[in-house]
Amino acid sequence: MNKNDLISKVADDTGLTKIDAAKAIESVLDTITGQLASGGDVRLIGFGTFHVTRRNASTGRNPQTGAPLQIPASNQPKFKAGKALKEAANK
Repeated sequence: MNKNDLISKVADDTGLTKIDAAKAIESVLDTITGQLASGGDVRLIGFGTFHVTRRNASTGRNPQTGAPLQIPASNQPKFKAGKALKEAANK
């Protein structure tokens, strides 16, 4: 399922127009993105938790030349599935 499929499914299930469903989905995604960008997390009980972890700088190796290179530190968004989502996926 891609984003357009999701919009169509939400529109069908809720009776919203596709334009309104797209606005709703965009708002949810923008809110999650904004919260993660500010260092917070988003907890959706039964679904899961979106959070950010810090990856430290490290030294890697160029696979073509074998030369060492510095990999900078970065923030990594993560998702941990909730119990209900895990159970639904394993039916």
